[in-house]
Amino acid sequence: MTALAIVLLVAVLVVAVVRPAGLPEATAAIPAAAVVVGIGLLSPAAAWSEIERLGPTVGFLAAVLVLSHLADAEGVFTWAGSLLRREGLFGRVFVIAAVTTAVLSLDATVVLLTPVVVRAAKRLRVAAAPAAYACAHLANSASLLLPVSNLTNLLAVGATDLSFLRFAALMALPWLAVLLVEYVGLRWVFRHDLRTEEPVPDDGAEPVGVPTFALVVLALTLVGFGVASPLGVEPVWVAVGGALVLGARSLTKRRTTVRRLIGAASPLFCLFVLALGIVVAAVGRQGLSGLLGDLLGGLGTGFGGLLAVAAIAAVLANVVNNLPATLLLLAALGPTAAPVVVLAMLIGVGVGPNLTYVGSLATLLWRRVMLAEGEEPSIGRFTVAGLVTTPAGLVLGVCALWAGANVLGL
Repeated sequence: MTALAIVLLVAVLVVAVVRPAGLPEATAAIPAAAVVVGIGLLSPAAAWSEIERLGPTVGFLAAVLVLSHLADAEGVFTWAGSLLRREGLFGRVFVIAAVTTAVLSLDATVVLLTPVVVRAAKRLRVAAAPAAYACAHLANSASLLLPVSNLTNLLAVGATDLSFLRFAALMALPWLAVLLVEYVGLRWVFRHDLRTEEPVPDDGAEPVGVPTFALVVLALTLVGFGVASPLGVEPVWVAVGGALVLGARSLTKRRTTVRRLIGAASPLFCLFVLALGIVVAAVGRQGLSGLLGDLLGGLGTGFGGLLAVAAIAAVLANVVNNLPATLLLLAALGPTAAPVVVLAMLIGVGVGPNLTYVGSLATLLWRRVMLAEGEEPSIGRFTVAGLVTTPAGLVLGVCALWAGANVLGL
């Protein structure tokens, strides 16, 4: 039965990665979830419990996807693109991508920012690779800062007693450490592309008005996440509030439609996450959670133990993708895991996926976006960039976490 559960999980992940004939990720996930319940790998009660546990997180995902779409409709990414200039393009993209990932989640960086960056590079007649690969890396590694930056963070924060602000305080130093590694590492990998070539006039974009209303709403939504957490209000309701305010404006001004808003929420992808959760829960119940629990159980909360947790999480993310890896590791760690151990796991599933294309769905989506823009990514350059930045990012990120946790008394 264990083998069957693993086969079903592999089938779900293969379809999600390959997406044959453009089929959605949920194509295999929903039938697989039905099978694991139908043949008794997971009881209906346990499956429903998993849906209830994931429900608020998936609802938040849908709300943030809509919020990102509305930010785009209000011109936020067009305005961001107008800030890009030939001189210092890489640095500007790096900052914008890091902030976008932290505030609007990694999907916004991949789907909305990457095309803007590639088009800006073509307009400015410079190599698109350095800035584009920065978007890919930061969509994963820059998502460490806030609980709302990544679906994996939202799943994990529920396993701790950390508030929104305390989570951010503990992850701020690791976030900065990882960003430093990414900046230095990517600049070295793409040093030839970044060399100054013959002078070319900076064909800047036409002046674009600042989307003040949208930026204020996004800022207030971010503040709302921090305020709502101590009050016990789920972040999904804050995200829904921000989406309602921006949505009303965009619909009134005909910058979007109800149909586009529904599409932006990605209902099939949300179903995929719920179905994947059921399949992963079945795999865990068949013994994998126990094996991982034995592996992680004696590692402790010292620097060496935290680094080992992050390394295991990074390897698992590159084997089964970061989302199922997070679900499996949370089940293995159990409800009594020390918060700092859970945060070390997040560093692993956040930074680790930059090693391979299959490490996260965001990276696979980034590859499709690049192809749509006429820029085929090189698996060789992607691998080299991952080897240069990922191990160092894991070590420095965990070191920063360990130091910060000791200072804050966690």
